Amino acid sequence: MAGDSLGAEALLQELAGPATKIQLGLERMQAALLASRLPVRLPFPVVMVAGTNGKGSTVAFLEALARGAGYATAAYTSPHIWDFRERLRIRGQPLAEDRWVRALAALAPVATRIPLTYFELSTLAAISLILEEEPDLAILEVGLGGRLDAVNAFVPDLSIITSVDLDHQALLGPDRESIGREKAGILRAGGMALYGDGQNPCKSVLSQAAKLGTKLERLGIHFGWHKGFFYGADGWEGLAPSPLQPQSPAQWDNLALALAASFHLHHRLPKLWPPAATWRERPILPGRCQCIQPWGTDFPSVWVDVAHNPQAIAALGKLLTDYRQGTVHAYWGMMADKDMVQCAAPLLGLVADWTLIEFPELERAATATQLRAALPDGTIRAVVDHQDLPKRLEEDAKQGSSRDIFLCFGSFHVLAALPRSWFGEDYP
Repeated sequence: MAGDSLGAEALLQELAGPATKIQLGLERMQAALLASRLPVRLPFPVVMVAGTNGKGSTVAFLEALARGAGYATAAYTSPHIWDFRERLRIRGQPLAEDRWVRALAALAPVATRIPLTYFELSTLAAISLILEEEPDLAILEVGLGGRLDAVNAFVPDLSIITSVDLDHQALLGPDRESIGREKAGILRAGGMALYGDGQNPCKSVLSQAAKLGTKLERLGIHFGWHKGFFYGADGWEGLAPSPLQPQSPAQWDNLALALAASFHLHHRLPKLWPPAATWRERPILPGRCQCIQPWGTDFPSVWVDVAHNPQAIAALGKLLTDYRQGTVHAYWGMMADKDMVQCAAPLLGLVADWTLIEFPELERAATATQLRAALPDGTIRAVVDHQDLPKRLEEDAKQGSSRDIFLCFGSFHVLAALPRSWFGEDYP
């Protein structure tokens, strides 16, 4: 059959179509689960993570905490960056290609009867692989929204909503309250949940939790952090591992969510609590305001951030304000459905010049003309194809100072355009 000759992602695209085909709704997933005899309640603790920003970080922190305590973990995330297999980590590592191929091939008869999307089929395959591995803990990241996302077909023991802000409005609604209502779809009646919008919580999230009788604990009220110390509603206060450098308030918030999750899971996974003061296993988290030095300390550092909406880029701007010493040169690429004016605004007073990144083969990608319209006249340094971005950075580095920052941001596609080798051996 096709699976004998195709790689995992090629087989997935043959069965389901391209990854850009987004069709929200649980009916197809529910039918496919019945047809494939996959359970909606998995036989181990399941944490489901939704949110506009911070999902991947919270997953990575909780995964690292659990692995450091000696537990076998499964972490399902999206999108992948360099290799499709990144979407599922078992004990911190991706599975072999042939495992994915077999899992997808087994689902082929279902896919011929039920028109499943790329994400739906990859989720079904991932769950079948997780069941084979029998981990102690599964952490499932919602792909888009919450209520109608394929991951929400499964039953969580703990739900986490990291943050709610403007993104994907065409699919999720025009304002925060509408988007919050979609995120709150992962809450369960009588269940346990954590919510990370400490300063400005969505009423739609709070009201949905009250309606369902969900026990909802909130950052800044029931748990949180202050000057490097973490605290929880049970009276615990102490040290825990710090976010990776450079440390942003947003990453401290995400770590606080992961620590609160650890506390609520420890009745089933006792070694999760109390937390160790240092990382025993490092979080696997490329491109979340990550500082790398591909050419050594005598050249500019490269900051890579997949931030692609106003909330995330505003947090990036605050971090740059605290850390920058030399000149900041921006390398910006983004999808065309984003609010480019609002996304660029937090960085205008911090960035000296802009290199615009184009993705000609991506229909969703913004053109240089669209990006340019969001920036002041006279600030554009160059326009590059994403395939030429590494070479351009290397050329610019020869003229730069060790105090300078090359800021590459705006999309997961920008991160994917950089050589994996620049990120060391931390990423499987």
